[in-house]
Amino acid sequence: MTIQKSNSQSLFGNAKQFIPGGVNSPVRAFKAVGGDPLFIKSAKGAVLTDEDGNDFIELINSWGPMILGHAHEGIEAAVIEAIKGSVSFGAPTAREVEIAELICEMVPSIEKVRMVNSGTEAAMSVARLARGYTGRDKIVKMEGHYHGHADSFLIAAGSGLATNGVPNSPGVTEGTAKDTLLVPYNNLEAVEQLVAAHPKQIAAILLEPVPGNMGCVLPKPGYLEGLRALCDREGIVLVFDEVMTGFRLAPGGAQEVFGVTPDITALGKIIGGGMPVGAYGGKKEIMDFVSPQGPVYQAGTLSGNPVAMAAGLAMLQHLKQHPEVYEYLQSITYRMVSGIKQILEDLQLPYTMNHIGSMYSLFFTDQQVVDFDTAQTTDTERFGQYFRGMLEEGVYLAPSQYESLFVSSALTEAQADQVIEANRRVLTAMHG
Repeated sequence: MTIQKSNSQSLFGNAKQFIPGGVNSPVRAFKAVGGDPLFIKSAKGAVLTDEDGNDFIELINSWGPMILGHAHEGIEAAVIEAIKGSVSFGAPTAREVEIAELICEMVPSIEKVRMVNSGTEAAMSVARLARGYTGRDKIVKMEGHYHGHADSFLIAAGSGLATNGVPNSPGVTEGTAKDTLLVPYNNLEAVEQLVAAHPKQIAAILLEPVPGNMGCVLPKPGYLEGLRALCDREGIVLVFDEVMTGFRLAPGGAQEVFGVTPDITALGKIIGGGMPVGAYGGKKEIMDFVSPQGPVYQAGTLSGNPVAMAAGLAMLQHLKQHPEVYEYLQSITYRMVSGIKQILEDLQLPYTMNHIGSMYSLFFTDQQVVDFDTAQTTDTERFGQYFRGMLEEGVYLAPSQYESLFVSSALTEAQADQVIEANRRVLTAMHG
């Protein structure tokens, strides 16, 4: 297809005068893939429409939350009804009690939950809570895992597995960085060595059970179980950041899929039904340390916003009442992934495809991608070529190699087959 871009280009030029980089989140700028971003006007089901009237089958779904597709009628109806009663109160509402009860029911490890406004806010709050609960200062973070843009998490690796981190962004102080310790994902021995080097100092081990911000990467067998045993032995709080995987991989998230129970879980994305919502929850004895029940302070005027709660409640109720959604998501994603793999094998291109449930990533490397180092072996220039080719074929991918793709239940078999055929044309052209 020939993409018309004049309106998007005009908007981007204007945006750069008033918004840093012309976007409100960096990856949207398309710097990693080349070209200028498309400005989206509307979406329905699995199709995005930009300001120039171009339609795209999309595999981002607002970076995960639109698991039922865009403009789902049940969620739209719930939001419209909620707006009639006002868009904000800054006071308790019945809906936030309903959604809290539903989250606790669907995620057995969560006995109490606190609503916030984003995944970043959830992760930031979890770190503070773990420190307050344990009386310890240090947090262990996995390299390449993203927990939002709070200072504690914008830390790069030091020279060794047991060293303190250094700031990875201007504005993050060394004092903050020293309390964040980094280890490679999927390396249990490295975590054990780190814990041994900092006895009685580590408050929490925080990780995405299935990371999505270095591409989709799966835990090795026994890895999550080993972390659980280590935390039990050392009195460390085990935190799963399930902002991406929560309610996507299963009603109970990745912890249900892998059968490993964290002490605290950070949530977001799907629980907002597309609205800006986050949450964190876990064991009652830990959550009761949160103010006003306990001494660890965390607050927010818009937390539990009535419109956001209505959207999230409608989303979770639908997922609970229709477990067949997960069966369809698995089958339609497998259909696409299998088709793309066959094309890559026929063309004898070096690649790795990681896939679980309705998440997947294609890496242009012949190495198995199991951590951040192996993810970085991918050919990002080739990915940029692939991204641009797929866009011309009417398929909208995440504009970064290091982002998982997310499939919605609105994607039809016919659209999945269109994606496969688009891959065939683009990858064949790249191979030539």
